[in-house]
Amino acid sequence: MIDRNLRFVGHVEAVTSVQFSPDGHLMASASQDRTVRLWIPCIHGESSALKAHTAPVRSVNFSHDGQFLVTASNDKSVKVWSVHHQRLLLSLSQHTHWVRCAKFSPDGRLIASCSEDKTVKIWDAANKVCIDSFTDYKGFANYVDFNPSGTCVVSAGSNHTVKLWDIRMNKLLQHYQDVQTITKLATLHGPVLSVAFSKGGEKFASGGADAQVLLWKTNFDTFNYKEVLKHHIRRIHTDDPPHLLDIYPRSPHSHDGKSQSIEVSSRITHNNICSFSI
Repeated sequence: MIDRNLRFVGHVEAVTSVQFSPDGHLMASASQDRTVRLWIPCIHGESSALKAHTAPVRSVNFSHDGQFLVTASNDKSVKVWSVHHQRLLLSLSQHTHWVRCAKFSPDGRLIASCSEDKTVKIWDAANKVCIDSFTDYKGFANYVDFNPSGTCVVSAGSNHTVKLWDIRMNKLLQHYQDVQTITKLATLHGPVLSVAFSKGGEKFASGGADAQVLLWKTNFDTFNYKEVLKHHIRRIHTDDPPHLLDIYPRSPHSHDGKSQSIEVSSRITHNNICSFSI
């Protein structure tokens, strides 16, 4: 059983996203009440509200140094906040529909966002500009994240797909459930709602409406990645984070709380996948 030790009260509508700061001293939450809250995760549950969004807030994410917060909202914007000063720093507003998720790159220079306008956008946070836009005409992404080196983004789709994009070459590397471009590892039953890379980037996990968590291999060991990068004359190394000059400028391309336990399922036995039913 899960022991709910502390209850934090502050939001007046559903909480859509929560995250701890890297040092664990703060916790951020986003809500349908249009606010973001910064909490001190102690017995008193003290918090302060960040207000600037004009519609429900979908996601919240700390930068890796814990100094900044990026949020995504149904008001079609991505906003960046100062954690220390607790104030709005900038707003990115080129999406034309609800923004589902926004994440910082590992070094904090870039932001990836996904929207119901069927695009995944890459932003230069310092210069407040969109430097790349990937379009999925068959659906929209619910969730997006960077790999540990900051060279690729993975998106989780409403159309039961997971896609891996290289932001240096501005191209789709892998499309799970597209048998023409990669071996299909498993059938995804229902919208994919979340994705996350492992620390080394060799695997990533996805979770969706089918109540399963799947563990995938990126296949970089079988995909001749360095050979592909040789054709990209500005960068041939796979481990270093991309420099902004490599990808900018570019023209855009067209709770439920009832679950109390986790059970390992044996329904999928492929060597590359572990499946957990919740």
